[in-house]
Amino acid sequence: MKTARNVAIIVALAALVSFAPGGFTAADTVGNLITIVFIAGLAFFAYRLYMENRTTLFDLPEQRRLILYGSATLLAFALIATRRIWSSEAPWILLWFALIGMAAYGFFVVARAWREY
Repeated sequence: MKTARNVAIIVALAALVSFAPGGFTAADTVGNLITIVFIAGLAFFAYRLYMENRTTLFDLPEQRRLILYGSATLLAFALIATRRIWSSEAPWILLWFALIGMAAYGFFVVARAWREY
C-alpha cells in the first residue's frame, strides 16, 4: 500500500507539471535549485577534504602539487564543458576523452609519487 501511495504522489506531481500553466518553468527552476545544492555540497566536500589533508599536500614537492592542482583544474574544465562538447562533432569528443585521460594520469602520477615516500 505504501508503494502505491508513493507512485500516486509521483504521478500527481508529473500531471501537475505537465498540465499546469508554467509547470515546465517551475520544474526547470526546481531542477536548477537541486543542481545548485548538489554543486554546493560537492564544493563543501572538496573544501573539507582539502582542509583534512592540507599537511599532506604541503609535504608534496612543488612540481607534484602543480601536477595535482593542474589535473584537478583540467578535470573540472572537462566536466563543466561536457554538455557542449558531447553535442558537437567527433574531434571534440575525442578531445574530451583526452582531457579526462590526462587528468586521470596526473592524479595517478601524484598518487604513485606520494606512495614512494
